[in-house]
Amino acid sequence: ATRDSHAQLVNDVSAPFGAPDILIHAAGVNTRQAADDVTQEGWDQTIALNLSTPFFLSQAFVPAMQAKGWGRIVNFASLQSTRAFPGGISYGATKGGISQLTRAMAEAWSPHGINTNAIGPGFFPTELTAAVFDDPARADRNAAQTCVGRNGTLEDMDGPILFLCSDASAFVTGQVLMVDGGFTAK
Repeated sequence: ATRDSHAQLVNDVSAPFGAPDILIHAAGVNTRQAADDVTQEGWDQTIALNLSTPFFLSQAFVPAMQAKGWGRIVNFASLQSTRAFPGGISYGATKGGISQLTRAMAEAWSPHGINTNAIGPGFFPTELTAAVFDDPARADRNAAQTCVGRNGTLEDMDGPILFLCSDASAFVTGQVLMVDGGFTAK
């Protein structure tokens, strides 16, 4: 969605059941360009989808959450929010930005009952990580870097996301919950 279409998107999404109480920003792109090879187009695309869209979409949905006095926003951070990976300079910049954006959104909107947090996934099988999982040796190396000795499964996300989207997290806001099997702890 372009910024100009956010108001229409809010209307379209809200029409069937009312405005959503929960907004999860899971879309992303990683151009995997080395620093010397980053193009302006790749940089702009990465910044737009990974950092600008979560903010502007949230901004568009927040008024309805404020009216209800309750809402949950979950951004997606990354291992690259705190650690550099080869070929990840633009992606890492956006994911570092997501950590700060999450804190700033929490500061702005938590007084209105809208908690904002982020999930920081480790290695999970997704479209963005297909190259990792298509190489068994690489996937095994990543698994060995975790405390639990394996990569994530999509089911490993269920509990953390349910927690952040429920009243169980009423006093949790502005946080990045690393769901990485202990990759960042090791």
